[in-house]
Amino acid sequence: MSFNFQLTLFILFMSNLLLAQKTTDPFSQSEELGKVQWLRDYDDAIALAKKENKDILILFQEVPGCSTCRNYGHNVLNHPLMVEAIENSFVPLAIFNNKGGKDAQILRKYNEPSWNNPVVRIVNSKGDDVVNRIGNDYSALRLCKSIQQALIEKEQIIPEYINLLEQELSVTNTHKTYYKMSCFWSGEKELGKLPAVLNTESGFINHSEVVEVTYDPKEMTKAALDAYAKSNSMSLIDNKQSYRSSPKDIHYYLQQTKFIYLPLTELQKTRINSALGNGQPTEHFLSPKQQKWFKKITNNSEVLFTIDFTKAWTKKMKELGAI
Repeated sequence: MSFNFQLTLFILFMSNLLLAQKTTDPFSQSEELGKVQWLRDYDDAIALAKKENKDILILFQEVPGCSTCRNYGHNVLNHPLMVEAIENSFVPLAIFNNKGGKDAQILRKYNEPSWNNPVVRIVNSKGDDVVNRIGNDYSALRLCKSIQQALIEKEQIIPEYINLLEQELSVTNTHKTYYKMSCFWSGEKELGKLPAVLNTESGFINHSEVVEVTYDPKEMTKAALDAYAKSNSMSLIDNKQSYRSSPKDIHYYLQQTKFIYLPLTELQKTRINSALGNGQPTEHFLSPKQQKWFKKITNNSEVLFTIDFTKAWTKKMKELGAI
């Protein structure tokens, strides 16, 4: 190994070490920060944004803070896919609005009040806003939509996992219906590819194979869904009182693959199962961390398919020694 190569490795190691010392620890930080690893220095964030050609997502947060601040950490910045979106598509920077020093300087720069509820700004490497300031809206949906808008402004393709997250966050009301067909595996794969369908489940009604469909009525009417089902040799069945699920057949195509070892949202499961059944690509439905995990899965991994998504994500992190 040449001296120059050794020197390059040493410089890279020291750079990463210095960066790690300037970031928060997602597993021990204040609850107001959620699970995002934040930079804490504005100048460092600007430099990294220029280096990586990314925008900066700035969280102006009271730490420790009021119930609104804590809830923002729990309800918005704790969702694994939201964390993925922030950490992979942006340079995350946290500015404490109840501290002095450099934090207070950045508050003044952006004319942000101190001791305030959470505010998010997405700025470019020059520090200029690229989307409207997020204030007085503490929903995960608003942040997700702003993330999408910022990526569009930068002329970047929005990763599909972010689109799926936005879809799940947008749903305020769901309807269920049941369709009978000769094979519920094929029923799931055909119904699961519809944009309005959020989840499919194989089961039985009076010994007939059926699929329970959960869908967003704002995106597709019941009449349109019925027509689609009929065109795919399915018939509406109303006697849902006798419905019983068949766990071994739910998302059957997915269950035959390594995807069972990944933490997945219900919408991810539905889209991946449909894609597998139709012989289409699947990995674009995964976040960067999920893609990395998928490549390293072995048969000794824990089956996470049937576990709540957030709990499954935590289990996977513990399995890899990240917690």
